[in-house]
Amino acid sequence: MRWADLDLKRGELHVRQRADRYSNIGKPKSSSGERPVPLTPIVMNTLREWRLKCPHSPLDLVFPNGSGNVENHQNILNRGFFPTQIAADVTAPVVDDNGKPVKDDDGRPILGAKYTGLHALRHWFASWCINRKADGGLELPLKVVQERMGHSTIQLTTDRYGVTRSQPRSQCIGRRCG
Repeated sequence: MRWADLDLKRGELHVRQRADRYSNIGKPKSSSGERPVPLTPIVMNTLREWRLKCPHSPLDLVFPNGSGNVENHQNILNRGFFPTQIAADVTAPVVDDNGKPVKDDDGRPILGAKYTGLHALRHWFASWCINRKADGGLELPLKVVQERMGHSTIQLTTDRYGVTRSQPRSQCIGRRCG
């Protein structure tokens, strides 16, 4: 994400590029991937504060590594994503090659981060957009969710995140429903 892609006055992030796990920067997968995404006031305020501290990046990156380049994917996972999950108690037992829980010296299961990839955040965001307000979600129409996710069709959004009448939306967080 580049600073030029943020409009903090309007509260929008304009998705115009992506960096893959190999730090290669390129266009989104499809033309519908290029889109504005609304930002909440707390995110905008946090970004304004970060801009004052952010190291200079010749690529104009919002979150550069120490050299001003795209951060290594494994560093993001190991230094940020996994420790944050563990601190928030979003954990699952660590399992061995046979699928059995690994235990510590006292016989208790060792816990690790529940989600192994950043794509889980995308699924959380979609579920948050879809879920009922009573369940902590935004309860947005699927067409709006389609646009925010950058899906080329509403059918893709429905197939991936749609819900059935018999299944409350609150049960869809972090996994496929419908």
